[in-house]
Amino acid sequence: MGALTIYQDSYINATILSNRFIDYYMTDANDAQLKVYLYLVRMMNAHLETSVGDIADRFNFTEKDVLRALKYWKDKEILDLDLDENGTLTGIHLKNLCQLEKMEPTVESTHMPQKAAVPQNAPASGTDPSQDGSLVQGVIPIKPSYSSTQIKAFKSSHENPESGIDILYLAEVYRKKPLSQSDVNTIIYICEELGFSDEMFDHLLQYCTERNKSDFRYIEKVAISWKEAGVTTPEEADNLPGKYDRKVYEIMRQLGKTGNTPTKTEVSYINRWVCEYGFADDIILEACERTVLATEKNRFQYADSILKNWKEKGVGKISDVQDLDRQHEKKSSAKTSQGDRSAAGVNSSNGFNRFSQRGDIDFAELEKKIVKN
Repeated sequence: MGALTIYQDSYINATILSNRFIDYYMTDANDAQLKVYLYLVRMMNAHLETSVGDIADRFNFTEKDVLRALKYWKDKEILDLDLDENGTLTGIHLKNLCQLEKMEPTVESTHMPQKAAVPQNAPASGTDPSQDGSLVQGVIPIKPSYSSTQIKAFKSSHENPESGIDILYLAEVYRKKPLSQSDVNTIIYICEELGFSDEMFDHLLQYCTERNKSDFRYIEKVAISWKEAGVTTPEEADNLPGKYDRKVYEIMRQLGKTGNTPTKTEVSYINRWVCEYGFADDIILEACERTVLATEKNRFQYADSILKNWKEKGVGKISDVQDLDRQHEKKSSAKTSQGDRSAAGVNSSNGFNRFSQRGDIDFAELEKKIVKN
């Protein structure tokens, strides 16, 4: 027999999209950001070229809209932008999302397997799950599927709660829309199976809302993490490692540390910038932006060196930074002009003498100093 040709009846012309993008990155992206990224994936899979202008025309965006979307995804660290020596965009590198280490929830981690049926002798609403052995220390109970009778009983028990907190009403307020059946199931699971009091559930909603997270999959994940940590009161939740205000997380995001819980060292840097240096948010974020453009390593140390320098030069507002930039550009221009005049008077066969040298900036030595400090 000769060689066999293998073929199929039909071919599905499709674009493959990472589940991680759907589970995590798609959550907070706006319409333009989503369209730009999906189109990039489409063109990459088809091995076709595109341009900022082409994307803008296709979706009726401005080129600035497209560039802002590209910067958004670059800040999320799921793509890199290739620039030439003039700063012109020449290429886009889409990263393999499966290789990125992110601690954010995925569908698999937030949707637990359900029990096939609810036992007839299931504990009544309001009972302590730990008393019937369903909640063993260190073991998180599986999320069951609640019957209509159990849901009705739970709602009845919370119409006039002893604590004075109507958690279903609170959940709707925080959610800013009516609760779905799935939302109610999650609330019952957190209160009944995980043993959250009304006060703890209220604190849980506040905690997630402060982080602009109103999705009940995320709320459930936080509740489970608190139960695993043995948290039983709002005070204990507030004292958990990684409980910081929004400013800390904004600085982390600006430095490309999305999805990471701040370490004690990182928080100490931020406290230094805010308390010791006394800088306002806009100055700190400006230093962070310059850091991201300059280096991919030791970013907190690099940003600290920038802010320390600004502190020593008396920077108090963002306009002071702009004044320093202008002074630096003026000095650099004068130094370049002086170098050109000196080079013009030198008669040498060495062609490299025609170019201004940059030996005054030792980037390797600068990085060593940053790491050492």
